[in-house]
Amino acid sequence: MRIGSVREVWRYPVKSMMGERVGAAAVTRIGLVGDRGWACRDEVRGGIRGAKKIGGLMRLAARYDSEPTPTSPSPPVTITLPDGSTTHSGAPDVAERVSAAVDHPVTLWPLQPPEDLDHYRRGPGDTDDILAELRDIFGRDEQEPLPDLSVFPPEIVEFESRPGTYYDAYPIHLLTDASLRTLERSLPGSVLDVRRFRPNLVVALDGEGSGDAPFPEAGWIGRRLRIGAGEYEVVAPCPRCVMPTRDFAELPADREILHTIVREADQNLGVYLVPTGDGGRLAEGDDVALLA
Repeated sequence: MRIGSVREVWRYPVKSMMGERVGAAAVTRIGLVGDRGWACRDEVRGGIRGAKKIGGLMRLAARYDSEPTPTSPSPPVTITLPDGSTTHSGAPDVAERVSAAVDHPVTLWPLQPPEDLDHYRRGPGDTDDILAELRDIFGRDEQEPLPDLSVFPPEIVEFESRPGTYYDAYPIHLLTDASLRTLERSLPGSVLDVRRFRPNLVVALDGEGSGDAPFPEAGWIGRRLRIGAGEYEVVAPCPRCVMPTRDFAELPADREILHTIVREADQNLGVYLVPTGDGGRLAEGDDVALLA
């Protein structure tokens, strides 16, 4: 059953930095080609880190100098710093300049082979108090529940991401325009920009596709979608962390966004997809169908 079409396709050349809207992207079994092709390593605590811990990363923007391919998923990137100046992944002082911009010592790394387990191994937390560490990562107040961590792949207990990728959990994050409209109605005083939520796909639903559900994609878990010519398993909800509350570009910090998602959407916004095969392509305008 056709339920809508792809409105936007996004990829993020550097994990946690502002991304780029692209008209189309090739897809392999591990997601959009070029998505999270680079990441920053925390040179104080160790391990690959994103804006859950180093919030300043979201104020930087990244773009590829050439189009990534399945055999070269991490081509060089140009990074725009908050003051408007730029640096390059190949520049000898790139780590120094990015570290100064985020006020934390980091180095910039392309994807490494999945066999390099030490590269992907999770670094120590800021505290030995596991609950306090999780509340910090997920931006939860003491009276708010933590998300159901069982929705995440088991590998991320030991590793920051699945080795060979820089994704937080699963390859593709989908968000519907219907869910965004629900949030807008609940948060009339907030600036709700899709960039806060860092989806790969924004889907515009037809009337039949959205129905009466405030967050319709939450009902698709366990089913399959056909998007264009490819098929995707809807494997899990996307539990929201502290990142949508951060200030970046022209967007102000806003803690109420996360409080509202926790309270009204059972902590989740959007869903995770896994491609069922290689060689696909996603493009703006593609039909989206929910399969039986």
